[in-house]
Amino acid sequence: MGLTTGGVALLATGFTFGYPELAILGATAVLAQLHALAYAALRPRLSVTRAVDPDRVARGEGSTVTLTVRNTGRFGAATLVAHDRCGPAHRPAAVPVPLLRLRPGRDTDVSYPVPTDRRGVVEVGPLQVTRRDPLGLVSVSRSHGDTARIWVYPRSHLMRAVPAGISRSLDGRLDRVPHGAITFDTLREYVIGDELRHVHWRTSAKVGELMVREHLDTSLPRLVVLLDDRAASWADRGPDGSAAFESACEAAASIVSAATREDLPITLHLVSGPAAGGSRIRGASRDLLDLLAEAELRDAPASTTDADGRTPDEPLVTATNRLRQHRPGDTLIYLTGTAGLGDLALVSGLKGSFPSVALGVLGPRTADEPQPAGVLLLRAEDGADFAAVWDGVARW
Repeated sequence: MGLTTGGVALLATGFTFGYPELAILGATAVLAQLHALAYAALRPRLSVTRAVDPDRVARGEGSTVTLTVRNTGRFGAATLVAHDRCGPAHRPAAVPVPLLRLRPGRDTDVSYPVPTDRRGVVEVGPLQVTRRDPLGLVSVSRSHGDTARIWVYPRSHLMRAVPAGISRSLDGRLDRVPHGAITFDTLREYVIGDELRHVHWRTSAKVGELMVREHLDTSLPRLVVLLDDRAASWADRGPDGSAAFESACEAAASIVSAATREDLPITLHLVSGPAAGGSRIRGASRDLLDLLAEAELRDAPASTTDADGRTPDEPLVTATNRLRQHRPGDTLIYLTGTAGLGDLALVSGLKGSFPSVALGVLGPRTADEPQPAGVLLLRAEDGADFAAVWDGVARW
């Protein structure tokens, strides 16, 4: 814009006062600007496809994005400056993608590793292509291709066994019937490997696809994990998050992995409201781990307090009331930080609804920590320590 303004001014001054040199300089500046605008306006015809392998990984594992960029134009090779957006939605990074003399009808593949050093959801794409004129006067950026997401799961630590709830079989052992055979639970789509004797043929005929009866074995413990995602519960919260909260996510992932390995039903709830349920259907634990990858610390909404000093609409009050009413299992594991020790009594009140209640507190130990009565306290400094404490429990 400055070059154009200056060029017009020089051109007008040269013609008005009879200075041909100024007029030539002005005309040159205006022509350079017009050429730059015309060059940048030529939109390259590109086709961009994206592949992510894999799109779900544990923290620290490898994931790769591969871009295939094809020049679908008919004339001229394309030499462009391109960057792919990669990173969390609130702080994306730009990954350079070189596109040098991409001839018409040709394509090129560019791969780069996805940063998986932090738990979360990594957004990739779209590809930003910037076209600049040779003099660098004009720069135009356009988006090409689709987007993708990579779920980075928290690390899980091996646990020897999943503690059992109150309900057991009559001989004192946990029943290991593969698909349960006691109580009908729901109908679901057929998965390769299911036994045909479990197909509900009448419903299958109505919906036009095979539907399988899923039974619930009431002798198996049903685990419910409640993860505290309130920012006020984690004393070490900073601009980069909370290390203790990451440890709690690792503890929750370890419980999910152990339950999946032991073929036990499990549901995961966040105090803020989102929930995911797993069953003995193969691959069902993916929804729970996706929820853990997406979990973020949330600030409590501003509200008034009652006579007891507690906000009636506080997320933890809402979450405990919801669990008390619906009771999705018999064994409750609550995971919180050291700043949330004052709320352990509220969760302990669920003992009447859940035969087994365990309170997991993650983070550095502090003085005068309360010891709730009637429930199991699992005190750990990090995810690995939690797995060791979990394995050390003799009975629930």
